[in-house]
Amino acid sequence: MHEPTRESLAAVLDEIALLLEVEGANPFKTRAYRNGAEIVRTHDEDILALAKANELSGIKGIGEALQQKLHELATTGKLEFHEELRGNYPDSFFELFDLEGIGPKKVGALHRELGIDSIASLKTACEQNKVAGLSGFGKKTEQKILEAIARRDKFADRFRLDNATIAAEQILETLRSHPEVLRAQYAGSLRRSKETIGDLDFIVATSKPAQLTDFFSKLDIASDVIVHGDTKCSIRLDNGLQCDLRAVSNEQFPFALQYFTGSKEHNVALRSRALKQGLSLNEYGFTAAGKSTQHDPIPTVNDERDIYRCLGLEFIEPELRENRGEIEAAESGDLPNLIHWEHLRGTFHNHTTASDGKATLEEMAAAAIELGLRYLGIADHSKSSPQANGLHPDRLLEQVAEIRKWNEQRGDELHIFAGSEVDILKDGTLDFDDEILAQLDYSVGSVHNAFSLDEETMTKRIIRAMENEHLTMIGHLTGRILLRRDAYAVNHEKLIDAAAATGTIIELNCNPKRFDMDWRWWHKARDKGVLCSINPDAHHPSQFQFLRLGAQVARKGWLRRQDVLNTRTLKEVRAFLSQTKSERFQKNR
Repeated sequence: MHEPTRESLAAVLDEIALLLEVEGANPFKTRAYRNGAEIVRTHDEDILALAKANELSGIKGIGEALQQKLHELATTGKLEFHEELRGNYPDSFFELFDLEGIGPKKVGALHRELGIDSIASLKTACEQNKVAGLSGFGKKTEQKILEAIARRDKFADRFRLDNATIAAEQILETLRSHPEVLRAQYAGSLRRSKETIGDLDFIVATSKPAQLTDFFSKLDIASDVIVHGDTKCSIRLDNGLQCDLRAVSNEQFPFALQYFTGSKEHNVALRSRALKQGLSLNEYGFTAAGKSTQHDPIPTVNDERDIYRCLGLEFIEPELRENRGEIEAAESGDLPNLIHWEHLRGTFHNHTTASDGKATLEEMAAAAIELGLRYLGIADHSKSSPQANGLHPDRLLEQVAEIRKWNEQRGDELHIFAGSEVDILKDGTLDFDDEILAQLDYSVGSVHNAFSLDEETMTKRIIRAMENEHLTMIGHLTGRILLRRDAYAVNHEKLIDAAAATGTIIELNCNPKRFDMDWRWWHKARDKGVLCSINPDAHHPSQFQFLRLGAQVARKGWLRRQDVLNTRTLKEVRAFLSQTKSERFQKNR
């Protein structure tokens, strides 16, 4: 049994709420557990210690029944009520909640009506046209379920960057604590900040490799040991993520780190360059290639920088290693001075409880202050997104007044910009009239419906929105949900050209489920003069932490500090937003 944690307590409450909703329980009861989970995650005090001591009384939102359940969880690591609920379903049942577009109520109906208890049984039922006949489903829903299952199968072995990072940093900290480890780092696609990860690679320098592989195989988080040798060990975590450890000598460490960081294409180009200089390069070191004596003796290498220096190159940051022009830039001295997440001074795409956020304006502001941000943009949903409690003009203007009052009273601590995530309607018009938009500091235009338009129509839709003088930036350009929902069809080149021509900012939505616009397009956008805004699409204060990941992905897109709006000072941003869109374009191009 794992030791209880704040997150494990919250996860149990979340799962109880999920199962109660499946079973059609009183929605107030379901909401109580869901709210309880949120309180456990965000309470300022050590809620685990309070639960163990049974001292939770007085915490708003945690009633007597929930207090007792949290006490049982914190002291025993399990909850009888939860285990009884969960015992009604096989483990395979919980896979159903991973499918896009199928909520707890639909899962409950499928289970009650057809006995569906796994993705496999759901797929069979759809293929036999049994789902279409259920009330509330239909043929179209049945087809969408099959498409969601196909997407899940396609990405079954992929993991989001945030989840992989959390696991990697935990494991890396444990490895570095071992007395026989001289150096340690994670490598692979995680180190290159790819948006999704296949597995985790760890490199350690040690004089006792067998000790390290043995240590790795016995980590508490390992659910399965795949391979266990003297220099390599592979384990699998509970969530299916494979983790590979390679133990090398201290001399081999920089070569192994460079090699296993990749990408494959980058390494092939690097090895080709080495051969032209009379060197053979692999994961163990440099050797003379063939009969060459050009490099005699073999160059001394202490770290990765030395490898690139020996090849006549500037050091190439891991995020850039995709063989997309970085080697040529390193040779000519034209590598960009990449952005760092510490450069970010604020952010613009954030939500509150006024729409579908989980925290009030004051709570979001307090978290931004704690993080050290100087300004915060609030962009709650607009009226055409009722599923997100979108604001009508009267509620929006009330929020604007509330923000103005904050700035009068506490603007010296944090300046809040009043905005809106305004829906881009099917015809490309915006969800609010220009008269309303003109009263905001800025707006984020996003597509939230009619995803199935063809590429030409969707592209024209977004371009028309960009042409609106009051649209500041485009949010999540392609609407993708990584590992769950494909991007809708757009012509990136035309959208980038339109953004450049109209002075429209393109958001890098750094919520880890999106990372949209994709990093592969940012170099082109940067060179066209398109400004980026790195936004977490935060619905909770904890999601401001996504900014760190956003900066990593921005680095992968070759972005520099000057390419990103929210690296600017408050004075600079206020001046920027006070200009008309056409004025900004002329002064900032």
